[in-house]
Amino acid sequence: MAATEHSQQIKQDSQEYLITALLQLLKDKRLNEITVTQVVKRAGVSRMAFYRNFETLDDILIAYFKPKIDDEFNLVINRVPQDEKIKALGQFFTDLSDNMKLATERKFEYIIQDIFNDNMNRFYDSNMNWDNFSNVQKKYWVQFMSAGVYSIWREWLVSGQTESLDDIHTLIADFQVSTLQALQNQTTN
Repeated sequence: MAATEHSQQIKQDSQEYLITALLQLLKDKRLNEITVTQVVKRAGVSRMAFYRNFETLDDILIAYFKPKIDDEFNLVINRVPQDEKIKALGQFFTDLSDNMKLATERKFEYIIQDIFNDNMNRFYDSNMNWDNFSNVQKKYWVQFMSAGVYSIWREWLVSGQTESLDDIHTLIADFQVSTLQALQNQTTN
């Protein structure tokens, strides 16, 4: 039993060292300019330790960002009152702003966006009544809204956050309501 706990601790430590090393390297280089060799050297672990834990550098970033983003969405989905959910997501984006800027500059934003999209699917599944919509309508509306919400908040963050967050929330809520009404009108016609 002790050997298993010890090996699990070593695995967890290796993962943390690799995550830290990659994040440090990303301060100065784009993701596609970084090699596994550079990461393991910086982390002080072997290549074997890398491949025991991850297949690609993307996997390291997923291991870092996914739990953070999933946890925030779990909080919003399960604990935030319905009328405060968009605002809570806005605060999440504000908190993530430094990471978003780095992701944009260092060309790994697609990782955050994929995790965000998966969570937006969960968000809308748990907060919407889809009884009157087809699976196709639901699928594409959720994808449309997820991409739109992400794009609005991303633009707001990288352009210097000049508009108030309340204005951004209102804009997103208006888009959500109007596109959903258009979809409902299509269903009834």
